[in-house]
Amino acid sequence: MGDSAARPTMSRRREVSHTSARSLLMTVLGEYVLPRGRPVWTSTLVDVLAAFGVEEKSARQALARTAAEGWLVSERVGRRVRWSLTPPGRRLLTEGAERIYGFGRDSGEWDGKWLMLLVSVPETKRDLRHSLRTRLTWAGFGSPTPGVWISPDASRQDEAGTIVRDLGLDKEAMSFVAAYGTIGDEDAMVAQAWDLSALEGRYEGFIDEFTGVHPACGDEALHAQAKLVHEWRRFPFLDPRLPARLLPHNWSGAQAAELFHRKHVEWRPAAQEHWDKLTGSAEAA
Repeated sequence: MGDSAARPTMSRRREVSHTSARSLLMTVLGEYVLPRGRPVWTSTLVDVLAAFGVEEKSARQALARTAAEGWLVSERVGRRVRWSLTPPGRRLLTEGAERIYGFGRDSGEWDGKWLMLLVSVPETKRDLRHSLRTRLTWAGFGSPTPGVWISPDASRQDEAGTIVRDLGLDKEAMSFVAAYGTIGDEDAMVAQAWDLSALEGRYEGFIDEFTGVHPACGDEALHAQAKLVHEWRRFPFLDPRLPARLLPHNWSGAQAAELFHRKHVEWRPAAQEHWDKLTGSAEAA
């Protein structure tokens, strides 16, 4: 989802990386195309992505790659091309929308139970270690010590089981669900398992970026709304969603979530109306 590493500083008009172009395209498809269920012309998508500094060549390449992956299908009408989401593409974006818009909502009281997964991979199998770490981290697990993974959400046990089976580690793995005992310090364990300071810094960056944004017209609202969603969609993969009692006081993630949901509701009518204008003009062309 993120930009490629070590890129030179770019102006707004410099071509962004292919990864960014495709990621931005998926954001636009999910925010504006998915709710309508109608095809959209290439020109509309190219023009919207241009507002993010994506040059036409990269926009067209992003469309071609997304279609090659099975999420879009093209249809030629005369000399023009329009794009529709495939059934798998609609499912992918629907699941993504549920994750993005549901993330940051109050998850209720925590029962104090931890899910613990014990699974170790030899140093010699670095690729396997990396795959395990990546997938468990995306699932919200933290590792306070090598070979031990924890989550305050015991319902993730099935997901953890799928991960270790996929990687051929299920015979070595063990899991437990229990409350923290009397030895050691629970807060210290959390600090070892997750880098909450770095995550809080990213939340504070999000707050700084969008707090003072006030779109003055439909075009600005469409751009701001897409950027808001695009930046927010990273957090479900970065944030383990720890219970409030395990988080620092005045956790910035809660403030960022409130800001996202408030701005999304506030900007949505003007952004969606402007999208309909763009697509209407493209139809008439």
